[in-house]
Amino acid sequence: MITASQLRAARALLGIDQRTLAELSNLSVPTIQRMEASESVIRGNVDSLMKLIAGLEKAGVELIGEGTVSDKGGRGVRLKPDFDPATASATGNGSGEGHGDD
Repeated sequence: MITASQLRAARALLGIDQRTLAELSNLSVPTIQRMEASESVIRGNVDSLMKLIAGLEKAGVELIGEGTVSDKGGRGVRLKPDFDPATASATGNGSGEGHGDD
């Protein structure tokens, strides 16, 4: 599970906009906007959620689930140790085409 606040925090950590995240995740910008506007846990079809998580992981973000061992507990996000900011901002061909639908 991923919450809307985790999604916004992950995008902020990467320094990317919604369009870039949509491209990394092969989702549409309105889908990303809808996910970020959720109240708490993001709801959507499984395929879209899996694409989102895969896109974040590919960009270098590790999701921290509730109950995961940490000093303070709670949900969160963190950059992976091998994070490379150059690959996080890669946007493909930039045409905006080829985004999957949710």
